Amino acid sequence: MGPEQFRSELQSLGVDVSRETMTALETYAGLLRKWQKAINLVSGATLDDVWQRHFLDSAQLVPLLPEGAGQIVDLGSGAGFPGLILALLSGRPTHLIESDQRKAAFLGEVARATGCAGRVQVHAARVEALKPWAAPVITARALADLGQLLDWAAPFVTAETVCLFPKGAKAEEELTGALRVWKMTVERRRSVTDPTGLILRLSHLERRGQT
Repeated sequence: MGPEQFRSELQSLGVDVSRETMTALETYAGLLRKWQKAINLVSGATLDDVWQRHFLDSAQLVPLLPEGAGQIVDLGSGAGFPGLILALLSGRPTHLIESDQRKAAFLGEVARATGCAGRVQVHAARVEALKPWAAPVITARALADLGQLLDWAAPFVTAETVCLFPKGAKAEEELTGALRVWKMTVERRRSVTDPTGLILRLSHLERRGQT
């Protein structure tokens, strides 16, 4: 998949991408390939298919964002998926939390090069080391199982928070375990990039036993 097919796939999901944003995404792809030579940002096997395996896989979350301009908090951002892609496509303020200093440096460089540094903040720290704040949207991709994700997200969660978590073939198994600990409203969407994958959209989160 190349840039034009990526744009076409997003249009089929109801997401229009401007030429300016496409240029920013092409800059992002170029920096990813450049930095990959020095640090392991993504699996080498996926580097030649970055537009589908990483960009589209992240961008498919855009239609699931709640209405409004609420900020996004992306846990364990890695190379910026899905948080930095969502920041570019949605224009929302975004916090990227990444404890690896080199990956955090990469995220800062991409934010500057793509013109979104003014609304993207990179936190070079572990999630649990940060002083939490209310997060309207929380995302994470390929970071941990659902139970662990919700434990990390918990300090940021309010009654209005929506969590968007792409998951693979074990999504239902992870969800079953999480539902023993959490009350939540669950929406499932099929992944457009992984035939076995689901996007979990979780809202009205409340830990069981809380009063």
